[in-house]
Amino acid sequence: MLKIRKKDKIIVISGKNKGKRGIINKIFKKTNKVNVSCIENIKRKIKKNKNNKGKIIIKESKIDISNISIEDPKYKTKTKIGFKIKNGKKLRICKKSKKILVDNFIYKKIKKK
Repeated sequence: MLKIRKKDKIIVISGKNKGKRGIINKIFKKTNKVNVSCIENIKRKIKKNKNNKGKIIIKESKIDISNISIEDPKYKTKTKIGFKIKNGKKLRICKKSKKILVDNFIYKKIKKK
């Protein structure tokens, strides 16, 4: 089980984008990479055809999981993730602030009731 999830706030801890912050859009489990918004943007050129004009596309590339860390919601710094069992449910907690990381889909279910 991965300790990171989609829509988690992260901080890049190594590489050319060190110190930048973003939100996880997609996780690739087989290659251990993630797609993060507003980080590692690359330009790709499309050649001119009969069907379309040539153009330049800006898209987000993948970052290795080892180069990112979860952002602590209280201190706004990088933190490690731990697990805690409460009422028969396994919850993720931040090691620094001991706060529970609420998953977006669990939060929505609680909010609807």
